[in-house]
Order: sequence, then C-alpha cells, then structure tokens
Amino acid sequence: MAHQLKEKFKSVCPAGVSFASLRYVQETTEVIGMRRGVLEPIDKTIDRGVMVTVFVNGGMGYAATADLTESGLKKAFSKAMDWAHRSNGKMVFDPSTLNMPHSTGTYRSTVQRGWTDVSFSEKLDLLRGIDEALPIDERIIDWSSSLMSVRTESLYLTNEGGEVHQEWEMLAPDMMAVAHHEGQTQKRSFGSRGISQQTGWEVFDRVDYRDAGPRIASEAIQLLEAPDCPTGNMDLILMPDQMMLQIHESIGHPLELDRILGDERNYAGTSFVTMDMFGSFQYGSDLLNVTFDPDVPEEFASYAFDDNGTPAEKSYLIRNGMLERPLGAAISQHRSNMAGVANSRACSWNRPPMDRMANLNIEPGDKSLDELVASVERGVLMHTNTSWSIDDSRNKFQFGCEMGELIENGERKGIVKNPNYRGISATFWKALKGVANRESFEVLGTPYCGKGEPNQVIRVGHASPACLFGNIDVFGGA
Repeated sequence: MAHQLKEKFKSVCPAGVSFASLRYVQETTEVIGMRRGVLEPIDKTIDRGVMVTVFVNGGMGYAATADLTESGLKKAFSKAMDWAHRSNGKMVFDPSTLNMPHSTGTYRSTVQRGWTDVSFSEKLDLLRGIDEALPIDERIIDWSSSLMSVRTESLYLTNEGGEVHQEWEMLAPDMMAVAHHEGQTQKRSFGSRGISQQTGWEVFDRVDYRDAGPRIASEAIQLLEAPDCPTGNMDLILMPDQMMLQIHESIGHPLELDRILGDERNYAGTSFVTMDMFGSFQYGSDLLNVTFDPDVPEEFASYAFDDNGTPAEKSYLIRNGMLERPLGAAISQHRSNMAGVANSRACSWNRPPMDRMANLNIEPGDKSLDELVASVERGVLMHTNTSWSIDDSRNKFQFGCEMGELIENGERKGIVKNPNYRGISATFWKALKGVANRESFEVLGTPYCGKGEPNQVIRVGHASPACLFGNIDVFGGA
C-alpha cells in the first residue's frame, strides 16, 4: 500500500502549489468484554482513508477520501485546491509564508507479543478469570472487564520528498465492580481505561490486572461501610490515576496554543493562559516540572513525528514552576511567533490535524510516597477520577474520586467515601508542596480526549508520581 500510494501521489499531486501533502491512516480497533459472566458482542472496526492538503498563493485547503484509487485521490486534490482558492486572503495567516517540514523517518511501537499473536481463547480465559474473581460478595451487584486493542498505521508524504511511516499498537484493559446495600451504591474501577499504553500482551506483566479483581471488589464493599470524606481546607495527596485527570484538564487544555489564540472559544471555550504569560508566569510551585515527552516507549501518545511531519522531542512546558512554552504545533507557532512542540495531531484520516495534547507528564521528585504521607497532619489521599467539572477557560474546577484515605498525624487512618476537591488552576499548582519519586510514578493514558469542530476524540498519555498539595478545599458527599 505504501509503495502504491507514493506512486499515485507523484502522479496526482498538483503543480504550482507551495506545499502539498498526503496522509494515509488505517486503524483497526477491537474490543472484547465480559459482564456478569456473559461475553458481550465483540466490536471490531477497520477504518482507512487519506487526507490531502495544499497551500497555494494565500490559501489553504484539504479534503479526505476513502477512495484510494488514482481517480479518487485526484478528486480529493481537486476539492482541496478549490478550498485553497476560496480561502485566499481570508485566513488568519498567509500559508505561503509557512515553511512546512518535509521529514523522512519511521516509528514503531515496542511490542513483545502483539494482539494478533494471542489466541481468542487466551483473551477469553483472561476475561473469564477476572469475571469470576469480582463477585466476592452478594453486595457486588454489577461487574465487568474488557480489553481494547488499537492498531494504527500512517504514511505521510509531501511534495518535496517528505516520507514518514509510523505504526502503533495499543492496549487498554479495564474492569469495574459496583457494590450496593441499603440504598447506597459505590463503584471501584481499574483505572477507567487509565491503563492505556503502547504495548502488547506484556502489559499484564507491568500492571496487576490479572490479580486486581478481588482488591477492586473489596474496596467497593469497604466504601459502602466507610464514612464520608471530611470537609474543610486540608492537605491533599493525589495518586497518579487522579493526577492524570488533573494534568489533563488544568495544564494540558489551558496550554493548547490554538485555544489560547481563540480557535476553540466557539465550541469548548478559551484559556485563562494568555500569550504574555510565557516566560514570566509562575504556574506552580518550584516543584512543578511538566514535560511534553513523546519518547516514553510504552506511553499512549509516543511518536517520532506529528501529523504534519514535525520531528517530536521532549520539551519542558513548565520548569521549576515557571511557564516556558505552549502546546502549539507548526501553524500555531507561525501565527504566534512562539516556540512550541510537535503536537499537530488528528484522530483519523478524515479530520485535519490541530494542536493536541500528546504525552504530558509531571517529572518525578525526590520523596517517597510514605514520606509525603508522613508529612501530613490532616488530609486525604485520593484515587481514581469519577467526576469532573471545569469552566470554559479551564480555570475553576471541581473533581471527584472513587476512593479516599484519611490521613492524620502522618498515618493512613482508613477509607473514606465520596471524596471531592475544588480549586482554581491559576493558583492550585502553587499549592504543590511534595512530588513523589519514581517508586509511585505510573505511565497512564486515556483514549477519550475530545476537541474541535467536527469533534475529534484522540488518545493522550499522562505519567506522574503521587503529588501533595497544601490547604486545598476538600469535601465529602455524592
């Protein structure tokens, strides 16, 4: 297919353009799940197609097609050319002044045992074992487990010899248990798809998925019997599976440069971050170090090149609490005259790339989790996001977790239920007073980050250790 597309691209690429590209994507998604002892319908989709883009004079146009014949590609380029002529002189920047990359290279996920190397019976045996381990008590009224595999291949070609071929293999296991007694319901899950990684079957050697069922079910029952989370201003420790959401909503989205430039305000809002903050705004305490890092092999959004062919490399967005650079790709960088990162990404062949989070991580500190706990006079440690709300400038937020643990005088005193906390992004990270080391560091991710019109749901990676925040507004209640 790659060789055929290269030859067809040479044949149909229009003359007289300053830039032209073809981006081919084929993606195969398969979900196998079991609920309450019953195998659910297997969901398998295969999706493939091409997007072409042209810059001509002062306009830009793109078009997508699932028709990969030479005539189909020619029609797509004709549509793209038409849009480029229509947009001439009407854009917020002049595409002819933008030097797009013409990169060459490859990327492939590091996989020891791929999804297709594992028999269906072995996959089913894994799910059946989880399913049998979850209903440990009659109060467990619902339970489920599932495996989601995503395999993606992309080929990116440009009119000046650019050629990038990338392949990804991803796996996202999940499980949950719901407990109910005397009108009260509590749920515990194994990450709510948070254990999403670039990996093969070996992911189950890195995480305790096979053995987690009894623990998840036991914690759901313990939550039924637990007191409510206390209310008041106190210390807060967030475990990595909640830090993932905290990073995503109150650092990732606010730092997307197209949002800062106003592109998203009609749909998903804007950002409290403004252009003049970069290089001068203290985003958090000096313990806060946030990186865009596409080089972690198992992380969900690792890659060598973004969807506009820009080589990707690790960059600090926030260093020692100071805001340094945005999540902005080539076009946004050109518009703003500001350095960014290689994060121009599209969810599919039929969507244009735009500024998106990829791997957004908090670098580890030098304290153990036990040392963080020992430093807390009164506070709550929280696990696993269950609810989130944040305003349209990604500033004021309120998040809830599945489970909390009360901490008093440096010791964990037991489980509390319905833990919540609220804050303001612009000040919340300044309350960071402890960052754990690599012992608690976890590589997590989500398949479900939405943005753009028409909407694009994309995969994002987040890695973090446990983090301690001081004087946070914590409260209980469902």
